Amino acid sequence: MSEQVIAIVLAAGAGTRMKSRRAKVLHEIAGRPMLGHALDAVRGAGVDRVVTVVGHDREQVEAAVAELEPSATIAVQTQQLGTGDAVRVALDALDVSAETYLVTYADVPLLTAETLRSLVDEHRAASRAVTILTSEPQDPTGYGRILRDEAGSVIAIREHKDATEAERATREVNSGILVVDGPFLDRAVRALSTENAQGELYLTDIVGQAVAEGLPVGAHVLEDVWQTEGVNDRRQLVRLGRELNARIVDRWLAEGVTIVDPETTWIDTAVTIGRDTTLLPGTQLLGATTVGEGVTIGPDTTLRNIEVGDDATVERTHGSDSTIGAGATIGPFAYLRPGAVIDDGAKVGTFVEIKNSHIGPGAKVPHLSYIGDAEVGEGTNLGAGAITANYDGIRKHRTTIGAQVKTGCHNVFVAPVELGDGAHTGAGAVVREDVPPGALAVPAAGQRTIEGWVASRRPGTPSAVAADQNTQETSGGDEQEPQ
Repeated sequence: MSEQVIAIVLAAGAGTRMKSRRAKVLHEIAGRPMLGHALDAVRGAGVDRVVTVVGHDREQVEAAVAELEPSATIAVQTQQLGTGDAVRVALDALDVSAETYLVTYADVPLLTAETLRSLVDEHRAASRAVTILTSEPQDPTGYGRILRDEAGSVIAIREHKDATEAERATREVNSGILVVDGPFLDRAVRALSTENAQGELYLTDIVGQAVAEGLPVGAHVLEDVWQTEGVNDRRQLVRLGRELNARIVDRWLAEGVTIVDPETTWIDTAVTIGRDTTLLPGTQLLGATTVGEGVTIGPDTTLRNIEVGDDATVERTHGSDSTIGAGATIGPFAYLRPGAVIDDGAKVGTFVEIKNSHIGPGAKVPHLSYIGDAEVGEGTNLGAGAITANYDGIRKHRTTIGAQVKTGCHNVFVAPVELGDGAHTGAGAVVREDVPPGALAVPAAGQRTIEGWVASRRPGTPSAVAADQNTQETSGGDEQEPQ
């Protein structure tokens, strides 16, 4: 695009049919807010600048724009007087004017950058004043109709509520997305009238104004009707979500990914997947998850913001904000919490939870274990029931387990504690002290109970309060009433 193009993204609507505390345009589809899809589309179309019009739920939408498109200009529509007024507000918020304006909406999440680029290119090539993006849905009810003359030229857009029965029979509809010559748009929106069924300033009325001035108006007919569909309620959100997911799945199938059951596989927009990876039924890849080549994921697995290395296997696992190395094996029934780093060739087995821990190359945590705030060295094998007791009731502490360590079943490592390289432990050991390299730690005989420890060492904590109350109740029950 050689001449300057400014995109106006309309995001001021109330969205009352969503029945939500969240702004309508911030509801997500394929892991991204609808507003994010709209901003991505205009950015991908190569516009020079973006202005976003906000109104209802202004604070929420402004914050989202600041995160999604920090360079965007914010225009505030204080009263919802229609799309024409929204565009006027956008023009007033800009400190520059453009040769061309692209007007689009924040609630059409399937609209692509390629479509917008083609729309702008056609507009310029035809030297038009206005070019409208149109489509022909099976049911045009509710949409503004495109009216053409006998020669096929566009002469007006008639909103559904203002259209006659004959006009409503027309299937070609206005998407609301259009490209307009800059100088014409500026004067046209300021000449709009509220003489219509809604009592609003319709942006679509500029088409009739252009025709009256003898300026060229055209339509870019889009065969892919889905791209022009908007979201006004949760039913539509689900419907478009399924369609977008189907398109994402189809794209990865074409890229050499095996997806056994597309109907139960969900993949967010930002996800990347390598060739020869297999996704089994019930798999969800969410957020910024990246998957290498030759990986097997699923069934019944949800990964959010996870990096998975080549040839890894992840079965019936829930994980977020973690890293899985090449050739690693995860699950079934594993839980990776934020900060889990599983190195190449390591194993995290059945009913194992890993949090903020590093499992070294080839290390194994096979089953029934909780490993939190820990470092596990290369080649180490933790026996069933391994627990890192990392929390003392006030602070978290770290456990360090060296390389080639072998631990027995039902071990508890009371952090902070360190096991040296090559150390061993016996079954049932509660490891409270550091174990030197190559040493064996075995359970101590008997049990020592220290009365009053919580009251003296953890005064004021919920545990101390509960213990004190229990002591009072017990002592009170033993007292005898005076005779």
